[in-house]
Amino acid sequence: MILYIVRHGETDWNKMHKVQGRTDIPLNDYGRRLAEETAEGMRKIPIDLGFTSPLLRAKETAQIILKGRDIPLYDEERLQEISFGRYEGLYCGGENRDPDSEAFNQFFNDTGNYIPPEDAETIPQLYERTGSFLKEISEREDLADKNILVSTHGAAMTSLLNRIRGNLSVEHFWKDEVPPNCSVTMVEIKDGKARILKEGMIFYKEKVKKWKTV
Repeated sequence: MILYIVRHGETDWNKMHKVQGRTDIPLNDYGRRLAEETAEGMRKIPIDLGFTSPLLRAKETAQIILKGRDIPLYDEERLQEISFGRYEGLYCGGENRDPDSEAFNQFFNDTGNYIPPEDAETIPQLYERTGSFLKEISEREDLADKNILVSTHGAAMTSLLNRIRGNLSVEHFWKDEVPPNCSVTMVEIKDGKARILKEGMIFYKEKVKKWKTV
């Protein structure tokens, strides 16, 4: 089994440094272009099926990548972005930075001491649900020889890749930084074990900033 794990394309909130989380923000025009160029770059890669976070930005990214192919795409709740609760909508950078953003930015800058709001999700909870998804598909015999697109989000993707690396640390969650928009990581699953084959593949011409918003 080969997984092609992709982070969604850019949104206006990415560009404005606003905290997204579970807030359902669509791709912007630039994000759609990134997805279209990624689709072109992956055109010759055979894909049998796809799983996507049901949030618009991830789902539209998957739909653009698979456009013109007769490939089933399934919504998967466990691929949603981490919930930031009341922090969602905050400006966490730039000129309009909100006063509360200092506490939120610990999520990136001092992750071991980040305290999520009561209505948010913890990093261990994120590890648990994304790990549940990875374990389930790894054990499905009907998927053993399939090529699968997995469309998700910055923190959710990092959670999946950290588990594959054997790193379930909260403190070092961002050791390998935020995956760029529309970056693709290729993962092989063989005999129930996952390993990263290629990481951070970019299929579009223009390099983009690693937005510190998820």
